[in-house]
Amino acid sequence: MQTLITSLGLASLALALAMLWWILRNRRRDRSLVRLLDLADEMEGLLDRSQVRMQSLQEVVGRVPPDMAAVARASLDSSLPVREAKRDLLQHRLWIKHHGQDARQSELDTACAALARARDRLAGGLAELEHAGAELAEATEAGERAAEREPATLRRPAPRP
Repeated sequence: MQTLITSLGLASLALALAMLWWILRNRRRDRSLVRLLDLADEMEGLLDRSQVRMQSLQEVVGRVPPDMAAVARASLDSSLPVREAKRDLLQHRLWIKHHGQDARQSELDTACAALARARDRLAGGLAELEHAGAELAEATEAGERAAEREPATLRRPAPRP
């Protein structure tokens, strides 16, 4: 009888441990999936901010003489990199939707790490864009003030909109 009780106790303990392992495993998966979705949201926000900042820089570049602003204008006019990044992000979201629940934990961890790296690169690029925009605005304003002091015969023609 005591052997039966001991066996039932060990079986109950084994079952309890298995259930605990299963619960902890699912919590980790859930946290990973939430992290993936949060990273995707952060990426989308950074991409949107980058797009808005690029559009606002077009206004500043528009005040610079065309011969000096050609390269900057071409870079800002091309929204292809942002569109491609948004398309890639959409592919990540679709992967999460279709495969997130069935993916191995290592796949979820790899996806989280990849999105975090991409987010960090994008945030750094946005910071550089902000810095370059501030420098360009400052230089443009200084150039406009200096041009106002020059004789009219030395002035460049005003940029065309």
